[in-house]
Amino acid sequence: MSGVSRRSPSTPVRPVDGVLPGRRRHPRVVVDALARSRERRTIGGVTSPEFSASTPAAASDAAVTVVIGEPTLSDHVRRVVAAAGRAVDVRSTVPDRAGWLGATTVVLSESAAADAVRRRHPRRPGVVVVSDGAPTVTAWQSAATLGTPHVLDLPNREADLMALIAAVPGRDADGAVVTVIGGCGGAGASVFATALALTSARSALTVLVDADPCGGGLDLAAGVDDRPGLRWPDLVVGGRVDARALHDALPARDRLAVLSCARGRPSDVDPGALTAVLASVRRAGELAVCDAPRSPGPEQWAAVEAADLVTVVVPATVRGSWAARAVVATLQSRTANVGLVIRGPAPGGLRADDVERTAEAPVLATMRPERRLAATLDHGGLDLRPRSPLAAAAAAVLALVGGPS
Repeated sequence: MSGVSRRSPSTPVRPVDGVLPGRRRHPRVVVDALARSRERRTIGGVTSPEFSASTPAAASDAAVTVVIGEPTLSDHVRRVVAAAGRAVDVRSTVPDRAGWLGATTVVLSESAAADAVRRRHPRRPGVVVVSDGAPTVTAWQSAATLGTPHVLDLPNREADLMALIAAVPGRDADGAVVTVIGGCGGAGASVFATALALTSARSALTVLVDADPCGGGLDLAAGVDDRPGLRWPDLVVGGRVDARALHDALPARDRLAVLSCARGRPSDVDPGALTAVLASVRRAGELAVCDAPRSPGPEQWAAVEAADLVTVVVPATVRGSWAARAVVATLQSRTANVGLVIRGPAPGGLRADDVERTAEAPVLATMRPERRLAATLDHGGLDLRPRSPLAAAAAAVLALVGGPS
């Protein structure tokens, strides 16, 4: 019997330690639609789906982001971007933090720059403020707050704008971000996040990111707690992050690097730094797996908004299903790509479609319990057996974002 059941309308109903995959009840949910309608692209040496409802970071990261309301000025900038040989991502409003930090270059009008300041977007390189005629004092003030010296009046300084855009290195690969959240306390989200990362790292560079300050440290689960490298309290992030430097600085296990919270002392995760780290992994064509806190807050929001897929781990119990419903509702206010992984056993005989109906999200995978898992975690971290139910469920989820399956 398989340790994971990925369901379709033609999949026969089979028990998985009491968890029965049932008829799909949510054709409206975007995870299903994405699996049917997608473009192919390369991620770290494997082919992956580009989700039509992907986060702003995924779209803006591939092009010069332009936020200019004035048509004439916008046309000037678009011509310059095209002449520099770059794609353009024209937006009517300033992107969220994920899009802001993930974009290669951001060109703003004076009003858009002021809006970015009002939103308290962090300083970052690659920002250009443009004006139709001489820049105002407000334009210079906004630019200084956003960390850029580049304030250009157009069309007089089109050549300078082209030089700035052309100087930014192009990219030839896109990565992906999967965020994992527990549907209730003790659901096993950290273990599943670690399993995702270890499975991915068998064939591609992967970064496991701990965004839960109260989670006890993912370096323990990944078995790198005794290896040298930076943890969140040691990491200083300003603007863009180089993924290669990140790999070199973090505790590592073969192709897996782990950015963990510290143990024994408070170690807040800065949401801006978290967004920058996840964006850097995406730009490098790698996979980031982020273990996010269950409670809503800046850390969770940053992890969710940067993700291509948010996976909620749910035990096959009535209470767990209802707790997951509240979590899913919160997450769906920020992203459409939310799915469930159901963890057995099901002591009350719950079926997968029962959990799916209650939690109001599609089931991506189900898995049997593993008897020696807790003992393994206490003795050197997760030892993921390739044929285990946990590994099978991880592979099923990774297949949705183009990872190894």
